[in-house]
Amino acid sequence: MEITIGKNIKDLRKRDNRTQEDLAKALGVTCQAISRWEAGGGYPDMELVPAIANYFHVSIDELFGYHGDREAQIQAIADKAGAALRALGGFLGEGSGDLTDTVEMLRAALEEFPNEPELLIKQAECLFYLGWQKHGLNPVKKEGSPYQYDDTERNKENVYWQESLQVYDRLLHLNAETKYREAAHHNMLFMYKYRGEYEKAKALANEQPCLFSCKEVLLPYATTGEEEAKYSGELILILLSQLYGIMSRSVLTNSDISSSEYGREVLLTLIHLIETVFPDGRCGRMHWDLRYLYLLLAMQESRHGDYTKALSYFEKGFDHHKEYCRISTSQNDYNYSAPLVAKVSLAAGQFQENPENFWAITMPQFSDEFKEELKKNEKYKECFQ
Repeated sequence: MEITIGKNIKDLRKRDNRTQEDLAKALGVTCQAISRWEAGGGYPDMELVPAIANYFHVSIDELFGYHGDREAQIQAIADKAGAALRALGGFLGEGSGDLTDTVEMLRAALEEFPNEPELLIKQAECLFYLGWQKHGLNPVKKEGSPYQYDDTERNKENVYWQESLQVYDRLLHLNAETKYREAAHHNMLFMYKYRGEYEKAKALANEQPCLFSCKEVLLPYATTGEEEAKYSGELILILLSQLYGIMSRSVLTNSDISSSEYGREVLLTLIHLIETVFPDGRCGRMHWDLRYLYLLLAMQESRHGDYTKALSYFEKGFDHHKEYCRISTSQNDYNYSAPLVAKVSLAAGQFQENPENFWAITMPQFSDEFKEELKKNEKYKECFQ
């Protein structure tokens, strides 16, 4: 078998942004020796091999390029962590799955594979969500203001977020692939914000390309015919999802708006926009968003005592929930059919996993009186199981 340790040393050195001088100094050898190894003109003495592996935080087998089942091990661990994250389904309140065991599994894996971007990103994400699970956000109100504010002092004490930021920072120093860096920037921005480090959060945001420069916006203009229709459809889906996220958040984080008829009209207008894009009712991933919007309206109307509207909205939210569960677990590809997105399709498995305990998380947010009304309808039996 060809020995490629010289090439592997060079690759690892570049990965970690180290110079030949850095490595030579750490090992107590000359720069010429490092250069000779990397050029294939010789090999390091065997007594130096453990020190080299330790310097780059890799195993001796990896240093020699003997991967064996290493990649399969890493992928299996990453897949298990990914499944745990997907099982949350974006729901982080009481009753959502606990990520503690997943974090411990990843800690152990990173002892063996310390610089694996796929494991680092999963660990950082799990710590981010675990910190949310254990501590929550608990936004605070300021006298005279309808807006929610971050409880920054409390969030600074969130040890899971402290560790998550450290792992993300470690990942970024590895000069990892763009997809890992983008994911790191996204969650780091949120944690900086919640911790009151707003300048750091804004700096990260300002480093990213503007909306009109991103690939999703530009691809429809770079193509024609069916390909243009495909990219246009994908952009419409992205923009609808982002609009749903920011508009619902803007309503919910302002008590004057969220408690008003105007706030409910905003949510209804958003629903009507989404439904207009999908006149055939085949909303794909947007069934998830419509479910949330209708259930949110049901909560608000029930608090105002209008059970007729609340029950109507709840039924629509329930139906979107059932449809999302059906399509997200299908083994078949999903093809949109609405005119504006008819060229877009999703491969089986691309849907976010729906949490099994969805109703256990959701129902406590409704009043006991409204839940008694729901129990009168056999259709909603599963909501209380």
